[in-house]
Amino acid sequence: MSTKEKPKLIEEIGFPENLSIELDNGILKFSSPAGNNEKRFDDPRIIIKKDSGKLILTAKQSNRNSKRTLKTFKAHINNIIRGLTKHYIYKLKICSGHFPMSVSVSGNKVVIKNFFAEKIPREAKILKNVDVKINSDIITVTGSDKELVGQTSANIEQACRITNKDRRVFMDGIYIISKNEE
Repeated sequence: MSTKEKPKLIEEIGFPENLSIELDNGILKFSSPAGNNEKRFDDPRIIIKKDSGKLILTAKQSNRNSKRTLKTFKAHINNIIRGLTKHYIYKLKICSGHFPMSVSVSGNKVVIKNFFAEKIPREAKILKNVDVKINSDIITVTGSDKELVGQTSANIEQACRITNKDRRVFMDGIYIISKNEE
């Protein structure tokens, strides 16, 4: 029985000319006129090389785990490139049926006052490089990093989480209503 060597897995990712990418010890640094971003891609099974106008990801072995890691790296890099060319926008809706709550941005926090007539305001952390704007009952969260924008939106949504009450009756809170790109 002969053992055939499986071909290496190779993925190529093109990027626009106005985007510069530097590779430094497993950390990819992205710079564009829209902003900067960096992420660590450190796995001994995957080799990342920069060629003229594209990144080349190569798996050392051709097995299932290497393929998964390779595809995950490719998806993360594509999300970063997409975020630096077009910003990610999440919209949240403020729903207050029982008590009028007031929502404001204070520094790197979203402050929610009078949620179910609570005396202590609830707070949600805004992560770095994320912009939060409030326009009447719509909160807009924008940024170039999909993970940070999503996590900030989730922080705001979770700050108004209701426990031990019937969700069909008590629907007050802040909820994600759309996820788009600019």
